[in-house]
Amino acid sequence: MGDRIYLSSPHMSDEGYEMKFVKEAFETNWIAPLGENVNEFENELADLVGSKSAAALSSGTAAIHLALRAAGVGEGDVVFCPTLTFSATANPIIYQNATPVFIDSNYETWNMCPKALEEAFRKYPQVKAVIVVHLYGLSADMDKIIELCQKNNVILIEDAAESLGTYYKGKHTGTFGDYGIFSFNGNKIITTSGGGMLVSNNEKKVAKVRFWATQSRDVARHYQHSELGYNYRMSNVVAGIGRGQLKVLDQRVQKKKNIYEYYKKELSSLPGVNFMPSNVWDNPNYWLSVVTLNGPARPFDLIEALEAENIESRPVWKPMHLQPYFNHYDYVGTDVSEKLFENGLCLPSDTKMVEKDLEKVAKVVKELW
Repeated sequence: MGDRIYLSSPHMSDEGYEMKFVKEAFETNWIAPLGENVNEFENELADLVGSKSAAALSSGTAAIHLALRAAGVGEGDVVFCPTLTFSATANPIIYQNATPVFIDSNYETWNMCPKALEEAFRKYPQVKAVIVVHLYGLSADMDKIIELCQKNNVILIEDAAESLGTYYKGKHTGTFGDYGIFSFNGNKIITTSGGGMLVSNNEKKVAKVRFWATQSRDVARHYQHSELGYNYRMSNVVAGIGRGQLKVLDQRVQKKKNIYEYYKKELSSLPGVNFMPSNVWDNPNYWLSVVTLNGPARPFDLIEALEAENIESRPVWKPMHLQPYFNHYDYVGTDVSEKLFENGLCLPSDTKMVEKDLEKVAKVVKELW
């Protein structure tokens, strides 16, 4: 990878935990599709976060898709979704021929605004499900969101793709809703190269998700399918990488926190530089260190200056209601998400960064300021 400083790249353990499990898969010829690594990765992840069951899948997107299906979401149903998120949160709503309604963020959490959510419930009392996102590893205000979902008898799905290792009031994000999803994409805090996980305390629903994810193959000697299925299961090799990565999750969270604290120490005194919010009930994983800029330089000025030094950074997610594909769907809120997108910048937060890399990033920012 040369001397480039990355935003957030894969980081295998120094101890070689991943190769141990992958080697076992090769030696036993359990390469694909399933095997001990898949079963144990599910068990170990569920135990870690405190959920009764889990299904290892090909991506976090697949996990959201099957969570929506498990929730009974279908054609014509309304699903509330944060507007400030990656499109993978919203796309599965369309897969189910349902209708997304996008909800604004608040400045206190950068996540779904409970007041906007309450307004959306008044406007769409027939809503079938709510997807909440823990953006950049910051927990949403879950008590208020759960209260609204319970009051309206609506299924809650947590998109915790960016927040594995984040705690809300001492409990893992992804375990408050009816279903939680995690992602192990290459840029996440731990990675399997690609993959995801669905967790739930509803063991029957998780078993059904596994069934759908393996092409809905009925129990029969011949190939028989009574329901629509998907090729969504994680492979045994990929799951082996995940098992090894779980062993270093705490190390990765600590490193991400150190990166965030370094930036805050070096840059928070610059006028107009503000860091992502902190709440007493939130113990984030600091997946990415994100700032908003209201000074002499704009986010894209800084992105270009960093890129000139071979340093990767990126803007905050562009809100879904501003996206060409989604802009005809309804949006409830004000302009918070738009302002965060307009002013936000994700600084490089790669866990392989050393002191000189952090100093280099800080130097570029200070010189531009």
